[in-house]
Amino acid sequence: MLNDKICKKREELNKSIEDKKDYSEIYKISVELDKLIEEYYREQKK
Repeated sequence: MLNDKICKKREELNKSIEDKKDYSEIYKISVELDKLIEEYYREQKK
C-alpha cells in the first residue's frame, strides 16, 4: 500500500544521507517521497 511505499522511500532517503550520496540523488529521492506523501494526503481527503 501507499504507507509501505512511503516507509521504503523514507528508508532509502535516510540511507542515501547516511552514505553521503551526491546531493542530486538525495534531492531526487526527497522529491519522490514528497510526491508519495502528497498522494497519501489526497487519498485521505476523499
